[in-house]
Amino acid sequence: MPPPVMTDPSFSTRLADLLRFVYPQLDADILASQVIEAFWPEGRGRRRRPRRPGNTLWSQRDAVLITYGDSLIDGRHKPLDLLRHFLTARLRGVVNGVHVLPFFPYTSDDGFAVTDYRKVNPQLGDWSDIRRIGRDFHLMSDLVLNHVSSQGVWFTAYRQGQAPYDRFFVEAAPEDDLTQVVRPRTTPLLREVDTAMGRRHVWCTFSHDQVDLDFANPEVLLEILRIIRLHVDRGVRIIRLDAVAFLWKEPGTPCIHLPQTHALIRLLRLLVDHASETVILLTETNVPKAENLSYFGHRNEAHMVYNFPLPPLVLHAMLSGSAASLNGWQRGMPPAPLGCAYLNFTASHDGIGMRPAEGLLPPAEIGRVIDTIRDIGGLVSMRTLPGGGEAPYELNCSFFAAMSRSFKGEDQHHLARFLASQTIVMSLEGIPAFYIHSMLGTPNDLDAVARRGMNRAINRHRWHYPDLTAALDDPGTVQAQVLAQLSERLRLRARQPAFHPNATQFTLRLDERVFGLWRQSLDRDQSIFALHNVSDEEVEIPHDALNLIADEPWRDLLGGEVVAQGGVRLAPYQCRWISNR
Repeated sequence: MPPPVMTDPSFSTRLADLLRFVYPQLDADILASQVIEAFWPEGRGRRRRPRRPGNTLWSQRDAVLITYGDSLIDGRHKPLDLLRHFLTARLRGVVNGVHVLPFFPYTSDDGFAVTDYRKVNPQLGDWSDIRRIGRDFHLMSDLVLNHVSSQGVWFTAYRQGQAPYDRFFVEAAPEDDLTQVVRPRTTPLLREVDTAMGRRHVWCTFSHDQVDLDFANPEVLLEILRIIRLHVDRGVRIIRLDAVAFLWKEPGTPCIHLPQTHALIRLLRLLVDHASETVILLTETNVPKAENLSYFGHRNEAHMVYNFPLPPLVLHAMLSGSAASLNGWQRGMPPAPLGCAYLNFTASHDGIGMRPAEGLLPPAEIGRVIDTIRDIGGLVSMRTLPGGGEAPYELNCSFFAAMSRSFKGEDQHHLARFLASQTIVMSLEGIPAFYIHSMLGTPNDLDAVARRGMNRAINRHRWHYPDLTAALDDPGTVQAQVLAQLSERLRLRARQPAFHPNATQFTLRLDERVFGLWRQSLDRDQSIFALHNVSDEEVEIPHDALNLIADEPWRDLLGGEVVAQGGVRLAPYQCRWISNR
């Protein structure tokens, strides 16, 4: 049974209906009052009317940097201070948002095994440092709401039988039907632990140090709401719902995308739409297209979803020299619903997810991609399939390193190929996001893999800030060239209304070596033909393939030249933004 679709404008009615669906055994009105007290404590007021879905939450000026709090270190200053210095000195006017990956105390998984949601990891800084970043940039933080550290206060209290934590975690029995459970890991799902209540088996979707919270207990929901309020009060304005697809568990089901999960996201959306602060929800669901898009709901769940098929499809296009699969997928993508947007990216702190490529790339092409990534020193992480067996889950490699060659082999086009891949991200409908190591052209960190014994460490390099500063000050370095050219394109993009996240988009039918889009501003004043050559060959696009309206002064924004009423030529890996304004 799906969660209810709300039409009643009453906040109280909508909240009670959602709670009644998720917790049918409880008094929904009493629980609703507890939810309101958790999210609006101490008499804080809420909006009388919710924010209505629209296109005003973002603009073409929006772009996000993704980074760890300690991606920049020097051994002397707080890493968060160094990050703020880098943002203000190098990226002001380039990006206006920053996603600081989990900045809380933790025990493993580089922050995603949280021990205390209410504190900033003292090795990074403190809340005052977070607030300072949030004053200058739209601040995104991780709500790691599926699980907590097995060494944190909550799980320690659970093992000791202390209320309310004695009912905070999902328990199961080895004889339960868990064969359908979908997971992104190969470790055993259940972990046996000794507690004051006796021996128990707790649910661990990701690792045995990350124990899943039991949202069937409303006390867990209330505690998470108090944490969200704390983060909003400290300047967070974009909340990333990490691993949210796995939130609700029922043995005998896949335990992913369950109706209760969607209902809880609708509840969060209802609350933030009535908050006096402007808060945006972003769902992190690294799954195939239809499953991912379901988190928009009926414009009542996430404001933004990650465009997860984009990284593997862009990777394949750049390696193969053919945009056929990328074009085919994009032609079948719907525009984001009113009041919603895609978050476009090619790289993040995780690997390049391969699940979203299922059904979009033939198995043979996926195999070619995997082989090429391995040839350049990249790694492959696996996941367990329901019923047994394994399949590739993600490729572990810096995206800059992944662009060092094509299926044909190494060539002289490394930088051009990489810039083309990132320009695609800038051109698409949605908000572009860039991992710090893409902005800096960081190579694979194989030493970190050997040192830490973790595949994902390959793309989690920590730059010594004085060394990075010296590299960025030298125009001959890869780091300086990558940052300068990406920054120039992002500044240019920010001035184009046709690149508004919800501006009209149409996928062009061109030579398969070209990924082409037509974008038109919301007021229909500006049109841009965004063309991207994904091959090492020169491509000529006939004049009649583009609708360059006569008497309009068409100009390539990236190259600066006027485009005549003739064919358009693209050099290997060249991108052109042909605009009438």
